[in-house]
Amino acid sequence: MAQASSITGMTVESYVFPALVPFPGSDKSYILGGAGVRGRQLDGNFIKFTTIGVYMEAKAIVSLAEKWKGKNEDELLESLHFFRDIVSGPFEKVIRGTKIVALPGYEYSRKVTENCVAHMKSVGTYGDAEAAAIEKVIQVFKDHTFPPGSSVFYKQSPTGTLTISFSKDGTMPEDYAVEIHNKPLSEAVLETMIGKYPVSPALKHSLATRLSQLFKEANYNELIEN
Repeated sequence: MAQASSITGMTVESYVFPALVPFPGSDKSYILGGAGVRGRQLDGNFIKFTTIGVYMEAKAIVSLAEKWKGKNEDELLESLHFFRDIVSGPFEKVIRGTKIVALPGYEYSRKVTENCVAHMKSVGTYGDAEAAAIEKVIQVFKDHTFPPGSSVFYKQSPTGTLTISFSKDGTMPEDYAVEIHNKPLSEAVLETMIGKYPVSPALKHSLATRLSQLFKEANYNELIEN
């Protein structure tokens, strides 16, 4: 696979996100779209909890560039449609969340699922099937503890399958912990990270900056895997 000069790795809070990664069960390499920190204000201080990186299969760059090439990073950052095209685009996404502080699995999954449920209810896609899918997420996390440096991986397919994997560090896991077939939930995981009310504004900014530059590359269309 050809590599445009803008496809580089990133370091966020000392955690390295490589430019390209494989994924178990796939012969594809995924390109780092962007990465950033997730945290919140507590007693006047911004507390950092997690670093998040979003990877996409190569054809995603070509797919997105067809509509968004020529837009600068500010224009992309201000467009909800751009980030919606990332979330719902016809290509695979891999999300890596690496912990900065220790988090119990139940606490981590509670916040993730609360955000996903709130989003699905807001767009009218939450029903019995989604409630059952949320319960699967809670169950797979409940007995885990995530020390600093450990990672959770989500793989989102365009058909709506969500796989969740765990790693003791930032390396790709050899297998997945659960596979959930539910499109609204699969998209909600990434939507809550980079959508209208993002848990990581830094990740949104990184995606807009890096992809706007990548769309300018003369050879971005060579990224399609043979």
